[in-house]
This record gives sequence, C-alpha cells and structure tokens, in this order.
Amino acid sequence: MELVAPRFGVWVPVHGNWGPTDYSKEKHDASFARAKRIVLEAESLGFTTTLVAQHTINPLGQEFDELETWTACAALAALTERIEIIAAIKPYLYHPAVLAKMALGIEEISHGRFAINFVNAWYKPELEKSGIGFAEHDQRYEYGGEWLQIVKRLLEGERVTFSGANFHLNDYSLKPVSRWRERPFIYAGGESVPARNLASELADAWFINGQPLFEVEALIADIRWRRRSNRRPLRVGLSAFVIARERDIEAREVLDWFWEEKKKEDWSHLYANVDPKAQMFKTAEKYPHIGTNGGTSAGLVGSYDTVAERIREFQAIGIDTFMLQFQPFLEEQKRFAAEVMPRVYARSSPELSRGHG
Repeated sequence: MELVAPRFGVWVPVHGNWGPTDYSKEKHDASFARAKRIVLEAESLGFTTTLVAQHTINPLGQEFDELETWTACAALAALTERIEIIAAIKPYLYHPAVLAKMALGIEEISHGRFAINFVNAWYKPELEKSGIGFAEHDQRYEYGGEWLQIVKRLLEGERVTFSGANFHLNDYSLKPVSRWRERPFIYAGGESVPARNLASELADAWFINGQPLFEVEALIADIRWRRRSNRRPLRVGLSAFVIARERDIEAREVLDWFWEEKKKEDWSHLYANVDPKAQMFKTAEKYPHIGTNGGTSAGLVGSYDTVAERIREFQAIGIDTFMLQFQPFLEEQKRFAAEVMPRVYARSSPELSRGHG
C-alpha cells in the first residue's frame, strides 16, 4: 500500500532539553534565541510543523528557565514562512475569550499557519502555587470542554452567547477572524476517557504519546467510534524521541548512554507533583523512556532504515503527523532530515502536506 508522505514536526525544547542535560555537553537552554534557531532550521530542512509546549514554571524545578509559549509563538509566526506553529494551552490559564483573541492574532501574523494544542495540565505546582488552583482530573475536563467550545466558536467568527457551569458570554464576537481559512487548526492531547471524548468531539487532530505500535493501534481504534461533531475525519499525531544512526547497534549504544545519564539526575520533585490520574505518567510506568510524552518508547531508535520502517508502520495504522524530539537538537534534526526523511518519502506518494487548510 502506498502511503501519503507524513508530516514531520519538532518539539521546541521549552524546558531546556528533552533528555538528560549532560549528554553531548548540551547545556540547559530554554531561551527564545535557541527556539528561533531550531524552528528556522527545521523549516529550511523540510519539517512541516512545530509544537511549543506550555508550562509557566519548569516542572524540573523552579530554578530552571522555561520558555513562555504564546509570546514565543507570535514571534516565530513572524519569522517563518511555511512551517505550522502550534501553541499548547491549558485552559485554566486564560479566559476563552482572551485566548481566542490571542489565537486569531497569531493566525493573522502567520498568514494562516497557526494552531492550538489543548492540554489538560498535569503539573500541580504551576496552578496551585499561582493561586489558580488545581481541580480534580475529570473536573478539569468538564471545565476544558466548555472552554474549548467557546474558543472554537469564537475562532470561527460566531457571535457567542453561552451560559454554562464555568463561563457566561453574552453576544460576544471577535474581529478579524482568519483571512485564510475557517479558523486555526485545533489539536488535543491526552489519552484518558474524558480526553478521548473531548478530542473526538471538538478537535481536528489528536496527539498520542509515544508507545509501542500495538498500543497506538488500539488507541486509534477506540477513538474512531466516539462521537464526532463534524464530518471531517479526526487526524492523529504521535510524539517520539528519535535516536537514528547508520547501524542499529550504534543507536542502541546512544540509548544506553542516555539511560546512564538519566540515573545521575533527581526526578523525585517531578513525580511528586504529578496528577496521579494523568494517563501520560501511567504509560511512562509501563514503558520507561528517554524524552517526554512517551519519547523513545515509540521505538524510533535504530538505523536510518529501521526508523524509517517504524514510521511507515505507524502511518499504516493511521498516524499522519510525527512530532519529534532530539538531543543534541540541532545536530540530530539535521541528521533526521538528511537520512530518515528521504527514506520515508521514497516509499510514499509525492503528495506532501505542508499545513492545514
């Protein structure tokens, strides 16, 4: 079966790095200058999208820098020409009317290349210490469902009157709306039952955390039968940390090195402050990995041919977007673009998606 070429994207390292900080002497750097270098190079290399995760404080510790998502995305939108810019958003941090206005502003700056990624939050201190408060898991999804309904309608240019448990809007609308399409694209993350319901009902695409092929296949099968509010198929993306080398044994040696480095770091603060209902960390217990959001447990570790073949296997079960992490970032994203992407494209249809219409 011939597959349409997938979309490849990069996770901007908002925490500083995605793996142990000592590897290859790559220092902790969560600056905008670094994010700019990574995204501009990714665009030039042919990556089609980039995701900027959202935390107000660094989950590895408040003493570490953390890139601010929405100001960074506005700047990246102005500096780039083709790549899709995705900003993650936790609904408790912004009122939906304010957030929708911000999203439409970046849509204008980017000329129709902006998207939001709805996430429910799992790191308790950033909401608790700020005084916002960290509600129970399912309650956060009830709040988030109302929030996303409002944001989606405002992005589409509706005059919104809404009365719910959490929000009340009266004849509210925003201008200008997108000049390039119906509205900015909406991704959603999370694998709990409430997360799947929300993604199926309100999102355009669903991000799955990296994990073995059979687990991803079961997740996709599950969400396909859930209620969908429009006729467009729900697209599916996968997160992964890539280690690609000429030979499988070389990639395994690098992975082993990462594990040794990870043992030197103290992760107790992070795990002590995680929502115990967060599915991502339940999956992490089952499939330990390097990187975040499933990382190396997606299996994109091996020779260039091995990694390309694993990508094609994920494509065959419904993954069309791969959101990737690397370390050292610039060096490894160049390697992936030079060695893995051509191998994937050689077996794919020439129709390469550059964004969303």
